[in-house]
Amino acid sequence: MAAEQTLLAWVRTGLAFMGFGFVVARFGLFLQQIQILQHGPAVQPYGLSLWFGTALIGAGVLVSALSGWRHVQLVRTFNRQQGHEPYSTALAVFTCLFLALVGLAMAIYLVSVRGSANTQSQLSKEAPVAQAAPASGKGIIDTPSNHSVDQTVEKLKEMLQAKGVTLFALVDHSGEAERAGMKMRPTKLLIFGSPKAGTPLMLAAPSVAIDLPLKLLVWEDGQGRVWISYNSPEYLRERHGLPQDLLPNIAVAGALAAKAAE
Repeated sequence: MAAEQTLLAWVRTGLAFMGFGFVVARFGLFLQQIQILQHGPAVQPYGLSLWFGTALIGAGVLVSALSGWRHVQLVRTFNRQQGHEPYSTALAVFTCLFLALVGLAMAIYLVSVRGSANTQSQLSKEAPVAQAAPASGKGIIDTPSNHSVDQTVEKLKEMLQAKGVTLFALVDHSGEAERAGMKMRPTKLLIFGSPKAGTPLMLAAPSVAIDLPLKLLVWEDGQGRVWISYNSPEYLRERHGLPQDLLPNIAVAGALAAKAAE
């Protein structure tokens, strides 16, 4: 009975190792959920916590296996010394082996989930992101940028200055949200134009003034990707009935977005 009590104590120790290890391994996922709720940048949900947790689970497996083996050796020694009918250790051995197999399965599961997640992440990074066509009725074109929001905005400002185009305003929507005590992913709007290009448009169709000056929206989505969005020139032409020969006057936004995204 004393040997069985000792074995059960070791079994509880092995279970504690495995349970705590699983919690530690999944702690990275908990941090990711917190980041999402706070609208922060996405984080890798596994990291070192996976390996620490898996090591603890491995320790639990080792404790379970060794305690079972030690219990069998101890009972055999008792049986030889006492000389009575051998005491069965089948239940103890089965219990320890079962726990060890469960621990191994947990460790394999954690590592395989990490491998699957890394593969999907790598594929998503390697897959080219095509420029989105303007959605029906929206007239918005989204161009993926290879830079952060701030870097993209700085590139656009430099290009506008180099071309002699006036930047009327830079609206920092996310900055204003932060000052109001709210969370928002980086989002900035550039409002720019040139009277030389805009005046002929408004003379041809005065209603186009509602969409002028031109705008470029630089924003970050939930996966941390940065986009440059602007009104489709064709959409603006059809909306206001602009003549085809004035289309280049409103197509500058697309050229700027493509250059800044490189």
